[in-house]
Amino acid sequence: MGSSGMGSPREGPPGAAPAADQGEPPGRPFSWTSPWHVLAFGFGAGLAPRAPGTIGTLVAVPIHLLIAPLPLALEGLVVAALAVAGIAICGRAAEDLGVGDHPGIVWDEIVGFLLTMLAAPAGWPWIVAGFVAFRFFDIVKPWPVSLADREVHGGLGVMLDDLIAGLYAGATLLAARAALGA
Repeated sequence: MGSSGMGSPREGPPGAAPAADQGEPPGRPFSWTSPWHVLAFGFGAGLAPRAPGTIGTLVAVPIHLLIAPLPLALEGLVVAALAVAGIAICGRAAEDLGVGDHPGIVWDEIVGFLLTMLAAPAGWPWIVAGFVAFRFFDIVKPWPVSLADREVHGGLGVMLDDLIAGLYAGATLLAARAALGA
């Protein structure tokens, strides 16, 4: 479903207060005792009062640094496993919370960023570029990101739009790498 970022359905249009600032979204509250909630909320990053999706993406940076040294095939398997697990994690948390795509669910942003960085060159300039590119595609939601955001529901819906945004951002990095000869 939706992903969080300024201008997304979960955070409202630019200039509007994010849903988290307007009180707890409809449904049941987050619980630190639920492993589903803790994982879905990016170990607490999704509790940020502003731009939880952006904060959740920041959580992905150290995870990327941890898995980036792996051989590409193994790194890809790790990202794929996190994406498949995310369908269950996000779906269960959304169901528990009684909200289709709670604004605090940021596991999708974490995995989307990891997908963005899968084949990116090493180094902080590429990490920053990947972060910006991923957030751009996650917030702007060009087709088919917007279609997945609107039409696919449940855990798969929470994950799918961010995975597509991650593919777009990753392709952008690969194009920049080719253009720069990096």
